[in-house]
Amino acid sequence: MVAIATDLLTKVFDDGTVAVDRVSLEVAPGEFLVLLGPTGCGKSTILRLVAGLEVPTSGHVLIDGEIVDHLPSRERRLAMVFQDYALYPHLTVAQNIGFPLRVRHETATDVSARVGEVADQLGITPLLRKLPGALSGGERQRVAMARAIIRRPLGFLLDEPLSNLDAGLRAELRSDVAALARRLGVTTVYVTHDQAEAMTMADRVAVLRRGVLQQVGPPEQVYNDPSTLFVAAFLGTPRTSLLEGAVYADGDRVVVDLGSQVIELPADHPVRSRHTDRVSVALRADALTLAPADHAGPVLSGTVRQVEHLGHEALVHVDTGALPTSTERSRLELPGPQAAALMRERPRPQAARTEYGFYPAYDPELPGEPPPVGEVVVRVPAVGLPRRDETLRLAVDLDRLLLFDRVGARIRLAGGETRQSQV
Repeated sequence: MVAIATDLLTKVFDDGTVAVDRVSLEVAPGEFLVLLGPTGCGKSTILRLVAGLEVPTSGHVLIDGEIVDHLPSRERRLAMVFQDYALYPHLTVAQNIGFPLRVRHETATDVSARVGEVADQLGITPLLRKLPGALSGGERQRVAMARAIIRRPLGFLLDEPLSNLDAGLRAELRSDVAALARRLGVTTVYVTHDQAEAMTMADRVAVLRRGVLQQVGPPEQVYNDPSTLFVAAFLGTPRTSLLEGAVYADGDRVVVDLGSQVIELPADHPVRSRHTDRVSVALRADALTLAPADHAGPVLSGTVRQVEHLGHEALVHVDTGALPTSTERSRLELPGPQAAALMRERPRPQAARTEYGFYPAYDPELPGEPPPVGEVVVRVPAVGLPRRDETLRLAVDLDRLLLFDRVGARIRLAGGETRQSQV
């Protein structure tokens, strides 16, 4: 097993695009690290820099503590599996798998024996005489993995290897790929934009945005304790709700004012030291539940705008009347349909409706002036679903309430400390 590391790795392309910006990462021997982030965040570029397929502008790639910037790709003993499989269409499965050994001029007997051994490991022995064109997507991916394994590499570099497969097969293969890497004990760096893959496969997850490393840690830590607003927004299904607010400490009362209503906090809540500070509130679906009539804790109320039926449960979208955090602040690049959803025409409130008078001003990256679409999403059982335009009261779990400052850095509630954002 081998350790893989990057030290202030930077890649700037000829057109001035900064694809990777001073990224320092350490992958322990035998570890399965997932690079996670939206399209264009630099994940694949980091993989290609580690593999030796790209030359860094600055910084270093290290293998077992030794700088390997000067070594060509073939001498780094790292096997890369590409998104499009990169199989030779005119060669049989057996010939594709054995190709790296034939290039090294190993004997036909040794090549044949190794091909049979690896094919048996991956359950593709019946496919050895077929051409890639006769294989399904899942079978092609297993062949690509076999071709990587046969080299007995020091590490695997997997570039979104499952993205071309349908959802069912992707779920099956991601457990197979992770189990295989751990069984072989090979250090693995896996690139994906799919958070389900990252959360289920990784020993640690490294979240990236526009070439900058946002946070690294075990999946449960990155999800439950995000360091930046971007990480909180990017992780979570359905997507995390982001609302603008301000903190007010009025005597024994501490609230986060959302403009339309407030979230009550305990009087000794550490955030009281941030009186009048502007904040972003992140609420995942698991932070909200339907509030019973006698609920005495913090609540949000709103109008049901949409109900998504998922069979065993439903996702209920509730308009709270608050204003969403702008994409400029969240750093979350919204795809076209979601950006269009923000532009839905609704009446804009003319004045704040709380006693504190907080009225957030939206400063969008999107053209025009989007109306207040301060929706939150709550999971509910599939029995007795609320109806559209019904008013709901939602209980807020304060242990899952995430607060972020004006620059998108997490407001740490232990002593009120804030960790500096890297966005």
